[in-house]
Amino acid sequence: MKQILCFFAWSAVVVASVFCGVADGWAQDGLPGAIDTGDTAWILVSSAFVLCMVLPGLALFYGGLVRSKNVLGTIMHTGSILCLISLVWVLVGYSLAFGTDVGGLIGGLEFLGLMGVGEEVYPGTGIPHLVFMVFQLMFAAITVALITGSFAERMKFTALLLFAVLWSVCIYSPLAHWVWGGGWLGEMGALDFAGGAVVHISSGFGALVCAMVLGQRKGHGVEPMPPHNLPMTVLGTGLLWFGWFGFNAGSALGANGGAASAFVATHIAACAGGIGWMVAEWMRSGKPTVLGLASGVIAGLATITPGAGFLGPLSALLLGLLAGALCYGAVVWKTKLGYDDSLDVVGIHGVGGFTGIVATGLLASVGGQTGLLFGNPGQLWIQLVLGVASIVFVMVGTYIILKIVDVVVGLRVTPEEESVGLDLSQHNERAYS
Repeated sequence: MKQILCFFAWSAVVVASVFCGVADGWAQDGLPGAIDTGDTAWILVSSAFVLCMVLPGLALFYGGLVRSKNVLGTIMHTGSILCLISLVWVLVGYSLAFGTDVGGLIGGLEFLGLMGVGEEVYPGTGIPHLVFMVFQLMFAAITVALITGSFAERMKFTALLLFAVLWSVCIYSPLAHWVWGGGWLGEMGALDFAGGAVVHISSGFGALVCAMVLGQRKGHGVEPMPPHNLPMTVLGTGLLWFGWFGFNAGSALGANGGAASAFVATHIAACAGGIGWMVAEWMRSGKPTVLGLASGVIAGLATITPGAGFLGPLSALLLGLLAGALCYGAVVWKTKLGYDDSLDVVGIHGVGGFTGIVATGLLASVGGQTGLLFGNPGQLWIQLVLGVASIVFVMVGTYIILKIVDVVVGLRVTPEEESVGLDLSQHNERAYS
């Protein structure tokens, strides 16, 4: 009997605690400037989704596309960048991107080492400042990681680490500030819901400069260099697709109608992108491929990113179809232009990101924003300024950073190390026995 009474007493305490906790949550949600528990939960989950995009998503996607002697080196690029850029973001990157605006160009230094970033509500949201910071951290990490696909199989690991730090601090953080942190592009009214310019244009056109400066892989155009494990790449595609819902819908910064709209647009554009690429490839080469379908899905996701919260379902469908065909054409043309973008970062993320930025200026009709076709011709001009300014800044800045890295540690592995592969020459490991 004593045990039974203790059980009921304990149960009453638990029920009362839960009820009070829920009631407290309701009270918080109802107060202006207070933490919204639903919004906070969604952005925390979305942050984890974007983390999944980086590791294992992007690591597997890129790892399957390279030759077997470079698979661990490629995965190491993604994993080490995730860890390194997370620390850079905490120490200085976040403050430069989202600190108090200085002349429309850069953030102040008040958040160095996350000083002053705590559990208080981030302005204009219902989530803690720390949650906003960590959500943006994941964007900073994946952007640098995306670039590595352009120089896969030939960059020194020491050069990679130095390049990643310099590029994140000098290119990503200022551009994020210009668009999202109170800088001049945001003040112009530029629309970039989840990173068409900040993430995809920056990684895509930064990748173009990297591919041109490092030069072609040894044997490029002479030796066959097919993907060594397409099932691995498809698995990575699925994880990227899954994570992209947090990437785009999480950018609404709340569990709300904007998140729902972005979620639906993201999925529709991904499906249409896969179909658009598949049909274009089928018409050109006579057979559709698994790699083409996977690439088209990623192209659709990259292209819808800037307009995910601003485009309706039918606009997302049309944009996805266009993205698949256009990005496929860009990948075909890279061989004619002569640069060796190993894993098609330029064709998918650069071309897709710019297309999405312009399309947002044409097709925006949701979330209180309108584009040219819905009565606001001025928005298209603003979007063009956003796209062109991002490209120029990224390409010039990336070139300067690469030259600095080359002087300090050298950019490229030796021909002998490249022949052996990055797995053994850079990390003394072998993926397959």
